[in-house]
Amino acid sequence: MTKQPAPDTIFSQRSTFLRARLASFLAFAPLTIWTFLHVWNNLAAYRGAEAWQTSVTTYPHPFAHLFTLMVVLLPLVLHTIWGISRLSNSRPNNTRYTFYANFKYLLQRISAIGVLLFIGAHVWLAMLQPRLTLGHPEYFTDIAREMRYHFPTLIVYLLGTLGVAYHVGNGLSSFAMGWGFVLSRQALRRLEWVSILSFFLLLAMSWGAIYALWQAGSALLPLNE
Repeated sequence: MTKQPAPDTIFSQRSTFLRARLASFLAFAPLTIWTFLHVWNNLAAYRGAEAWQTSVTTYPHPFAHLFTLMVVLLPLVLHTIWGISRLSNSRPNNTRYTFYANFKYLLQRISAIGVLLFIGAHVWLAMLQPRLTLGHPEYFTDIAREMRYHFPTLIVYLLGTLGVAYHVGNGLSSFAMGWGFVLSRQALRRLEWVSILSFFLLLAMSWGAIYALWQAGSALLPLNE
């Protein structure tokens, strides 16, 4: 006679499955879409300080800012908690999957740690600190000067956005497979190309915005001059 799983085991498995699906959805729906929009808005740096300030830091109403915080930061916190739990519980499966699949898995986990540190620093330094300590959003001249004259800032942004682009691109693939949108080998190959194109598109947009800020900083003097 086959032994049936205990009810608490079934409940635990269902709970784990639902948490994974929720974390995957929150990563895709608000976070991935918002990331592309945020980077797109930063490309306004090519049109000058006023255009960048309007696109990135100006909100039509205080409630719009609050709504943005709820839509972005809350899913980010939940996804981070879920991701940390997966870092401690999940391992590459070298016997079932190919080297390439396990290599992508490893890079996804490594990039997650770097992205967590980068986004935490970015949210504090670019959004919260200026508003809480200075009473105003970050100025275009401040970030342009940092990009131009503070080499560590430039490197952190280049590497941080590289990690974000990979995490988003590979995450799209994981999201589609986890939700059962792709089932055949042909669909998996197409999904791989979508993932790669998403990575390069987001990376090009991000580094393009960084270059625009770096270039704008050439018209400014360093803080010590």
